[in-house]
Amino acid sequence: MKFGLIYITVVILITSCNGTTQKTGSKQAKTPEKTLQIPVFNADSAYRYVAQQTAFGPRIPGSEAHRKCSDWLKVKLGMYADQVLVQDFRARVYNKTSFDGKNIIATFNPSAKKRILLSAHWDSRPYGDHDPDPANHRKPIDGANDGASGVGVLIELARQLKLHPIDAGIGIDIVLFDLEDYGPPTDERTGGDNNFWALGSQHWAANPHIPGYDAQFGILLDMVGAKNAVFPREYFSMQYASWVVDKVWKVAYDLGYDEVFVNNPGSPVDDDHLPVNEIAKIPMIDIIHLDRNSSNETFFEHWHTVNDNLDKIDPATLGMVGNVLVHVIYNE
Repeated sequence: MKFGLIYITVVILITSCNGTTQKTGSKQAKTPEKTLQIPVFNADSAYRYVAQQTAFGPRIPGSEAHRKCSDWLKVKLGMYADQVLVQDFRARVYNKTSFDGKNIIATFNPSAKKRILLSAHWDSRPYGDHDPDPANHRKPIDGANDGASGVGVLIELARQLKLHPIDAGIGIDIVLFDLEDYGPPTDERTGGDNNFWALGSQHWAANPHIPGYDAQFGILLDMVGAKNAVFPREYFSMQYASWVVDKVWKVAYDLGYDEVFVNNPGSPVDDDHLPVNEIAKIPMIDIIHLDRNSSNETFFEHWHTVNDNLDKIDPATLGMVGNVLVHVIYNE
């Protein structure tokens, strides 16, 4: 999904400082410093999770592929999380057809008060309406990058959280949103159709799985697996949660990924993070592939085309995004 709007020049100044001082007396017994154990994110494992999703076929609401994938996601996350639930909802799309949606939610350390929200959308686009061949404009797409890539990263992160439990004082909630990408095709769009996108996140933001749910911050992953990906600082992320952008981009810089997590302003994108920010009031950012040089608006070259398939996915990109997430959450 998502609409790229106009580029807005933003001057960003980032400062970060983190220092500690420790004193030890000569007669005081020395204790070894606690070493933070950060797990190694497995990019090949994340790639396999992307491949498993696309193997079901296009994950269009109402289809058999959609049903099978939702069952698989629930079982797979159930292997790793402390709790998994499916939030069923019904929503009407742009053409007045109603679908049963499923937001899939995995929780770690459910009793922890301090929580971090991580999300992606797991459905895929029913229309390849940006394909260069008009014959493909009503064909469904695999959504390997637009949807499955973010989900693959989050499932691998869930596996690492199972193998290497995070501090008990920090809770993690992974929310996989449904019905994100069933907006109207290009030739049927009007000026007021934005509410037909991100239906799962709109529902969750207004009806969280826990009444009164809150999180310190949230991170949305969308289109995070393509070769040569570039993630600028998405405009709405900076408007609503610039401090979270600073936190994540600082980690990426320290890891040597500054040519991917670039310190440049990005276009405004109508995505799942908007309802979370505006309705749930949780500061959430969007890590999303935006490219000024793309011929496909401002998104990656194969966005909303039948070529958004597994051969466009690069494990190295998945690994960089996953490694950044691991360092962000384990350093909280």
